Amino acid sequence: MSEEIKTAPAAETAPAAAAARPERPARAFGKKRFESRRKVCKVCAEKIDNVDYKNFQFVKSFTMESGKILSRRITGTCAKHQRQITKAIKRDRNLAILPYSLPKK
Repeated sequence: MSEEIKTAPAAETAPAAAAARPERPARAFGKKRFESRRKVCKVCAEKIDNVDYKNFQFVKSFTMESGKILSRRITGTCAKHQRQITKAIKRDRNLAILPYSLPKK
């Protein structure tokens, strides 16, 4: 008395699995997915040797409206210049050129 185990052929199960999942629609020709561009350090691009606290308009562009310092991830500055910008912002705050924070309304 031998028992035979019957298995379904692989060809029969494959179409059932493919039918359960719909196919992806083909993308139109020439359209690409969104790829973020690498941010470039603004200080390196303008070839500024040292960030000066006296140039407060430039330094102010690296702060939020609330007075917080923007991070490297957001601004795209390199580590060396981010340290210089942070130091310049803190000097400007100490000299009352830039506010520590804006008053709440």
